[in-house]
Amino acid sequence: MKRPLAFRLRPTKLDDVIGQKDLVGENGFLRKSVENKTPFSFILFGEPGTGKTTIAECYANEMHAKYFKINATSSNKKDLVDAIEQSKNYECPILIIDEIHRLNKDKQDILLPALEDGTVYLIGATTANPYISINKAIRSRCHLLEVKKLNLNELQEGIKRAIASPNGLDNKLKIDDEAIRYIARQSNGDFRFALNYLEIISFTYKDENVTLDKVKSIIKVPNSGIDNDEDGHYDAVSALQKSIRGSDVNAAIFYASRLLAAGDLDSLTRRLLVTAYEDIGIANPQACMRTKIAIESAYEVGLPEAIIPISVAIVDLALSPKSKQAYLAMAKAMEKNQDLPIDVLDYLRYTPVNVSEDEKYPYDMPEVWPHLQYLPDIIKNTKFFIMNPHAESSYEKFLNEQYKKYLSTFRSKDIKKIKELYKKK
Repeated sequence: MKRPLAFRLRPTKLDDVIGQKDLVGENGFLRKSVENKTPFSFILFGEPGTGKTTIAECYANEMHAKYFKINATSSNKKDLVDAIEQSKNYECPILIIDEIHRLNKDKQDILLPALEDGTVYLIGATTANPYISINKAIRSRCHLLEVKKLNLNELQEGIKRAIASPNGLDNKLKIDDEAIRYIARQSNGDFRFALNYLEIISFTYKDENVTLDKVKSIIKVPNSGIDNDEDGHYDAVSALQKSIRGSDVNAAIFYASRLLAAGDLDSLTRRLLVTAYEDIGIANPQACMRTKIAIESAYEVGLPEAIIPISVAIVDLALSPKSKQAYLAMAKAMEKNQDLPIDVLDYLRYTPVNVSEDEKYPYDMPEVWPHLQYLPDIIKNTKFFIMNPHAESSYEKFLNEQYKKYLSTFRSKDIKKIKELYKKK
């Protein structure tokens, strides 16, 4: 029984890899590494079907290195320990880990010392964004290399090579260039997707000339390029928030529909809630509350009906006035806290020490509260909150007026004098 076409055409050396010139081309990082016989640990990240695992194996082959291969999802701790122990018997061994973003902490604790002392070189492969999903300790010991989606020309080149190869279809399939272009376009950068459909076409239309119409009769659904753990997911989530921020309700609905089509209600609702408070915020606090209610309703009814309350929230947020002022103020304050270790003023402490009765916080004099200095001296004039000069909503305009009023109020650390002032009144 024949192996699948994608398996039969799997490259064994870097020259056979389709595309990825930045990595395997004449001046590519991996090509130079092989030429200089200098191995590195690295993580290959990119969408499915772009050749991550294939590139890892080709690299190991060309390094003439013994390599061990495990999958972080299906392999247990013993598999990892055994692979590392066996590696000690070889010079410059390579450990290839598929789905490395799923490596749990126990396995990471085993792997890190072996990476640190050079027992193994690691090649990880993942469809997830490594800056988000890969443990920082592992990430810092590896080069991060993006394996990009194949472009239309590269896919067409690969399809033609598969048709001609003796290990492939051995020129037994007659297919129009227009049909090849259509397969490439529908594959959305995923060469494995293209090969799988090419194989189905070769079985369906043996000894026939394959036209565009015949291909269309088989490929009914294009490869969407989105899944919970892939970059397409992060791209759709990012585009959704930017569309709402830019008040493009049509684009927001479109990108949300992509996430819903992939069944990714969790990421969609989380992003909507973040967007509501980050981008709409004080311009329309009621919209933030309505979004939370819509999300709760979506989970209560479940998919597919969940799209109904979600669609209402998206339209509400996209067409609402926007204000990032509250979020920006907090971000600025957090940055300041990282830069400076600043102590709380004595009279604001939970249990003030060595503070006289006259200088203690006046719990019983609310009229004094607006006149106290609350920020430490070193940043006492810092303005974290900046008024929005383009405020649209009546509520944000009201907050701006309140802010102006409090900015013009005198403030002091001299609690005793302020108390005396109000006692005289």
